Amino acid sequence: MFSRVLIANRGEIALRILRACKELGIKTVCVYSEEDRHAPYLSLADRAICIGPGPAVDSYLKIDRIIAAAEVANVDAIHPGYGFLAENAQFADACRESKIEFIGPSSESMRLLGDKIAAKRLAKKVKVPNIPWTEGPVEDDNEAAKWAAEVGYPVMIKAAAGGGGRGIRLVNNEATLRHSLPAARAEAAAAFKDPAVYLEKAIEAARHVEVQILGDHHGNVVHLYERDCSMQRRHQKLIEESPSPGLDERTREELCKAAARLAKAAGYYSAGTVEFLVDKKKRFYLLEMNTRVQVEHPVTEMVTGIDILQWQLRIAAGEALKFRQRDIRHRGAAIECRINAEDPDHDFRPCPGKITDFRQPGGFGVRVDTFVHAGMTVSPRYDSMIAKLIVHRPTRAEAIACMQRCLDEFVIAPIKTTIPRHREILAHPRFQEGNVDTGFIERTW
Repeated sequence: MFSRVLIANRGEIALRILRACKELGIKTVCVYSEEDRHAPYLSLADRAICIGPGPAVDSYLKIDRIIAAAEVANVDAIHPGYGFLAENAQFADACRESKIEFIGPSSESMRLLGDKIAAKRLAKKVKVPNIPWTEGPVEDDNEAAKWAAEVGYPVMIKAAAGGGGRGIRLVNNEATLRHSLPAARAEAAAAFKDPAVYLEKAIEAARHVEVQILGDHHGNVVHLYERDCSMQRRHQKLIEESPSPGLDERTREELCKAAARLAKAAGYYSAGTVEFLVDKKKRFYLLEMNTRVQVEHPVTEMVTGIDILQWQLRIAAGEALKFRQRDIRHRGAAIECRINAEDPDHDFRPCPGKITDFRQPGGFGVRVDTFVHAGMTVSPRYDSMIAKLIVHRPTRAEAIACMQRCLDEFVIAPIKTTIPRHREILAHPRFQEGNVDTGFIERTW
């Protein structure tokens, strides 16, 4: 096992990694921007190193500064968390070239699966269903219009190197398609340094269902069942749960096996997530594979009892998985609400500011992952998520009731948060029935 790990992230995921390291007897080094200088979790680390000013481009996204901090602190490995550099193959290469282990998959797997077009081609090879698409990037707008007319509108324009819900445009007719293609390419080039885009048939009224994967360096790959992430706004998740209320057992088994098959074909190790769309007829199609730990990993930890962060560390250190697929059991139902500093009544506008009152819920089967406290100021520079509230109960109905009680207890003031919208969603008959899709929130509110 590693003796010292650098955590190349901030906020709740930095604290989550820190805790996993401590339980394994690993010393920790946290990096921070000048804006995060007073973050409370820094005091829990064995060492904290400032890597630059507040803007992420000058700190958390600076590969050279993070590597320099790792070398100064003499660490064995770097954990990237999620976001920032977590899916950056160049960063993974820089770590390993500096004789520092990158806690994640190989850069080859990251490049293969991070390129949506290459990932789709691999999926086709191993018989994982793809959404109908252009079978490659579209460079000729006339050919793009011809393809869209053949498959039928609406269609999606997607950035080949996109991810995290970015680089996606829904178009409903040819005029909009022709207008949007140049803008989509420019947006992709600016955001991902790759202008390539492709078209994909829009699957309407679909569920977003993802499968948690663990793989090791010894060729073992297992799935930890699925999470339903259909509660979204602007392609960003608000609520996740497991099991998915929209799957029957046969579909669940086929979908989970397909995810494991794709990961194995990519030579994947570490934690990863394979995302699918599931239509009304329970046909599933590959969306993408995220080559990192997900924000919503606690949902899977609650229903399987497997510590995903600790296994990321163990796998990176060369350990083989100590369980096989038949050993993994799914118990009960878990739900996670992402608590964001946003105003849901004004199009989820970010609401940074000082928190003067912070009181979190508790009780049996309740988990709160947060780095926030009373007196803290939420910065406008970083992601607006400030806490994750997770509950686990024997049944989905009991989990919903528990989550409703916890949301009523949760006080974060005076800034606006998504808690009121979470309450409304959980009380809605359609959500309680499990009869929802990715457009539910935008249609309803």
